[in-house]
Amino acid sequence: MDSQEHSQQTQERLIGDLRLVIENAEELLKNTDQYTSLLYQSARAKLALALTAATEELARFEDAQLERMIEVTQAASLMHSDKSGEARVLRAFKSLS
Repeated sequence: MDSQEHSQQTQERLIGDLRLVIENAEELLKNTDQYTSLLYQSARAKLALALTAATEELARFEDAQLERMIEVTQAASLMHSDKSGEARVLRAFKSLS
């Protein structure tokens, strides 16, 4: 496995982990809404701020990943002289068999 593939897999795993943390934090916020003490409300406010930051970071990661995928697809299309989307799909299926 080359370094670029390993890096891509690591990024995908991190994105998945971040999604899971966000989902768990959202669930925690929902399930602790009934606690009204100042301590709970302060902790919930901090968690809500961290959740907002994590959600924004996840969006940036996903946008960057999408841009890389588009660049790789365009480079492959140029390298193989694909003239249409159909040519790309057919080439992709050929490489799978």
